[in-house]
Amino acid sequence: MSNELLKGKRGIIFGALNSQSIAWKVAERAHEEGATFVLTNAPIAMRMGEINNLAEATGSEIIPADATSVEDLENLVTKSMEILGGKIDFVLHSIGMSPNVRKKKHYTENDYRFYSQTMDVSAMSLHKTLATLYKHDAMSEWGSVLALSYIAAQRIFPDYNDMADAKSLLESIARSFGYHYGIKNKVRVNTISQSPTVTTAGQGIKGFNEFINFSEQMSPLGNASALACADYCLSMFSDLTRYVTMQNLFHDGGFSNTGVTQPVIERFGDEE
Repeated sequence: MSNELLKGKRGIIFGALNSQSIAWKVAERAHEEGATFVLTNAPIAMRMGEINNLAEATGSEIIPADATSVEDLENLVTKSMEILGGKIDFVLHSIGMSPNVRKKKHYTENDYRFYSQTMDVSAMSLHKTLATLYKHDAMSEWGSVLALSYIAAQRIFPDYNDMADAKSLLESIARSFGYHYGIKNKVRVNTISQSPTVTTAGQGIKGFNEFINFSEQMSPLGNASALACADYCLSMFSDLTRYVTMQNLFHDGGFSNTGVTQPVIERFGDEE
């Protein structure tokens, strides 16, 4: 059911790889709520994914862009405004990749060339995107930029590896740029720290399925689904959250504030 929450709004959505992706769910829901938008992803990710199906379903155009390339981002921003017919109201940054995770490098033995790639793709790409939007005065007043994060930015999850460092940087960039963009044009910049979610990227992390089960038991409301996260994103793109900025917003069923739950206690109780 549509409430036309985003009627008339224009956006750019990064990172829709396949139907498991949070970005994919955001695109579907944004379309249902009346938004128009451009889809973008790195050329290699587009070859792996199914983004053409999403574009057809939502009536959207695709602009390939490597988010680590300022030149690509310049092209993305200027073409998006041309296609959509005006300034941008919302942007979703749903980008993350770690060669160290893919190569199963232990955190204490990270390849620093890979480490730099992780930072560039997963965090610095947000700064480059914001800087490009800022330079071109591409965002509407009261516009909203969201990036997806994870609680490993604050707590240790051993196998999350250098992605934890990247998420910490991502959240810091959102706070810092949120200050400057708020002053310039009342643009909001936030991160959403989502529950572990079954996506192509998440499944590449060692022990991911076991951790999803643990998180489910440690969250009073259970893990938040990709669709629930999409709905939260839409609320942050809407005019109902105009004064929320520079925040890291936990969307995790209560996991971030729970020390232990009864089901977890019982699992470690004495067997009789």
